[in-house]
Amino acid sequence: MVLRIVIGLVLTVIAAAIAGHRLWWLYRLGRTGQPAPERIEALRAHPGRDAETQVTEVIGQRKLLKWTVPGLAHAFTFWGFIVLLLTIIEAYGDLFSKHFAIVLIGTWAWVGFLEDLFAVAVLVGIITFAVIRLRNDPKREGRRSRFSGSHTGAAWLVLLGIFLVVATLLMYRGAQINTGDFPYPHGAFASEIVGHWLHPLGRGTNSVLETTFILLQLAVILAFGIFVTYSKHLHIAIAPLNVLFARRPNGLGPLEPMRSNGKVLDFEEADPDTDVFGLGKIEDLSWKGMLDLATCTECGRCQSQCPAWATGKPLSPKMIILDLRDHAFAKAPYLLAGSDAAREALPDEVKAEADRPLVGDSDARGVIDPDELWSCTNCGACVEECPVDIEHIDHITGMRRYQVLVESAFPAEASTMLKNLENKGDPWGMGESKRTDWMAELGFEIPVVDGKIGDDVEYLFWVGCAGALEDRARKTTKAIAQLLHTAGVSFAVLGPAETCTGDPARRMGNEFVFSMLAQQNVETLNEAGARKIVASCPHCFNTISREYPQLGGNYEVIHHTQLLAQLVADGRLTPVTPIDEKITYHDPCFLGRHNRVFTPPREIMEQVPGVQPQEMHRCKERGFCCGAGGARMWMEERIGKRINTERIDEALATDPDTISTGCPFCLVMLGDAVSAKKGSGEAKESLEVVDVAQLLVRSVAVPAAVTAADDAASGNDQDSGTGEPGEPGPA
Repeated sequence: MVLRIVIGLVLTVIAAAIAGHRLWWLYRLGRTGQPAPERIEALRAHPGRDAETQVTEVIGQRKLLKWTVPGLAHAFTFWGFIVLLLTIIEAYGDLFSKHFAIVLIGTWAWVGFLEDLFAVAVLVGIITFAVIRLRNDPKREGRRSRFSGSHTGAAWLVLLGIFLVVATLLMYRGAQINTGDFPYPHGAFASEIVGHWLHPLGRGTNSVLETTFILLQLAVILAFGIFVTYSKHLHIAIAPLNVLFARRPNGLGPLEPMRSNGKVLDFEEADPDTDVFGLGKIEDLSWKGMLDLATCTECGRCQSQCPAWATGKPLSPKMIILDLRDHAFAKAPYLLAGSDAAREALPDEVKAEADRPLVGDSDARGVIDPDELWSCTNCGACVEECPVDIEHIDHITGMRRYQVLVESAFPAEASTMLKNLENKGDPWGMGESKRTDWMAELGFEIPVVDGKIGDDVEYLFWVGCAGALEDRARKTTKAIAQLLHTAGVSFAVLGPAETCTGDPARRMGNEFVFSMLAQQNVETLNEAGARKIVASCPHCFNTISREYPQLGGNYEVIHHTQLLAQLVADGRLTPVTPIDEKITYHDPCFLGRHNRVFTPPREIMEQVPGVQPQEMHRCKERGFCCGAGGARMWMEERIGKRINTERIDEALATDPDTISTGCPFCLVMLGDAVSAKKGSGEAKESLEVVDVAQLLVRSVAVPAAVTAADDAASGNDQDSGTGEPGEPGPA
């Protein structure tokens, strides 16, 4: 008895020292990051919400269970180890007393049953993991899988370690049953089976096996604990922390403002010599960013859902995090050195690692290749899928900011867009004088705000650059205006006073241009007394509602599909003309995933007589990007398959008559892909891409005067009732 006590305690002290040293090193490395006081403030402001998140995300395994089979396997393993904490207590107790039982519950049969039930569940889970990894092995025929780039060797060691934890547990419990030392009279079915196997060996041998496997059980657990601190499985300990400090509700929607030393950066007072402009060095990440890197499980869910990765581009959200993590660990001796003299004494390879730029091609030895950085569409699929709430977009945007603002290194074709935003206030450079041209094609007057918005105006209609200036998007704008007019909704527009929200600049990384445009718009909206805003572009909708509050612009903002769905539900708009078509709806990323608006567009389509909705297999939270977000609308797509083509291929699989959406960017991107498919004979000539508002206006009885004026302006064929592709036809 004394010997096993000594061995058990010595193993524990050694393991605690090794693991503790590693954890202290990781803590010190995390502290080299920038302050993130906003994360602490958010935690203090919403303790109830964050407690609920821990219950649903960590204990409930909500995100993991979206992937049914691997999700259940992980849940079995996770819940199993929570229950098996009782067996660890029992193992330590058994070092000191062969008749140890946990106080109060130690002899309850249902406790023994639960322990064995979850021990078996863990075995089922790790067998499932093994099968999944074998089936998705990236080494098979050079395939790209979600495990490509992951450290698969460590994963197999962990599966072996978990198996040994359960195996040694059942062995010593089975031996205890035969020696009469087991605390549970019945219920521990798996232990009883093992005990039955060991029974012929006799009491003396079982007594030796009991001691041996108790010590092996503790040794395996302690070795596993050490291994966890040195591997990706550190997430077992720190994932709850990362989830706790993640942005809510889902880490998507608004980008955070640029911060330096924990404070929001003021461009007028910023000092390039002392302030941090984006992420140029690994230590420019905040401590929360460092926590992100250490938390990654390498599961590859983000990678599997990334549209850039799916279309053959070099970007993998997972590898962005892993490459940054590996760089941080390699640079750690430099970051943790106490003085310049200590840094000079470091090995040359450490100093060389410290000098590596975060972004750079192979010649510059960058940690992240520029093609990876600029392939991101900001669609948010990676953040949506990540089970530990890593915020990939924030890291990508941070590096883009440094490249644009400090290095002036970004795709050349985007420079025209940025110049147009600065000089003309829109990406196309058409200027404010063109922003009201679309209104001339309507048969009614729309008030243009001059000064204050009148009390009789219910909504300010934020038209957006595309809605006012891009031909296909203007058809959506007219349809929305017609529907609001028909429903008796009083609305006005800013006209020439409206300028770009700055979304393309911000997503590109040019926070300076975004700040300039956003402040101008906030001043205009505040001076006009804007209260309720309806926006047709999800990017404008997201920016005004989620990002303008950072600059003092707080408004009630609604997307046009939300408003139109409500008007239909209230009976103020009644679809009457049948549209006998199969229609598939494409979820815009910034409307759906970023802002959780999935139902209203579908409700509108359901109310239109004759419409046969067809869902693509990737829809709603798992919708696939059109390729325009993250300012990709203004960059060439030179690598791999075009993202919009991939999405249209998926849409064509439903054999639709029409493809609908709720975003002008998606309208353009998907429309271009459909045109290409028509040219190659892969899509029927009648196929068109339209906004949901255009579908609704075809079915709603629009006043004759309005319809006639619009038809005359747009050149519709009133006899056909269809008009040009994408054009709302007459009721």
